[in-house]
Amino acid sequence: MREREKKKKEEEEEEEQEEEEEEEEKEEEEKKEEEEQVKEEEEEEKEEEEQVKEEEQVKEEEQEEEEGQEEEEEEEEEEEQVKEEEEEQEEEEQEEEEEQEEQEEEEEQEEEEEEDCV
Repeated sequence: MREREKKKKEEEEEEEQEEEEEEEEKEEEEKKEEEEQVKEEEEEEKEEEEQVKEEEQVKEEEQEEEEGQEEEEEEEEEEEQVKEEEEEQEEEEQEEEEEQEEQEEEEEQEEEEEEDCV
């Protein structure tokens, strides 16, 4: 009788131990899965951050390019203005020259007329 009880108790203890071990394994498995999930989430976060960084860099480059274009356009406008001013000046000088020539011709003509009169 005693032997049986002893055996039964031993079996129960063994069973209990097995259950505990299974429980522990299960917990460890769950822990591992959680850690992996955390890792995956961190990696996703990293990727998102990198994407955001890249997008910001692209935006920055586009802005710089736009500013460069604006500067170029401004320079071209300035050059155009300078050209126009130079052309205007040339025209004015030409007009002055023509006026001077006309005046000289008139004076010559007047002199000739005076000489003719005399």
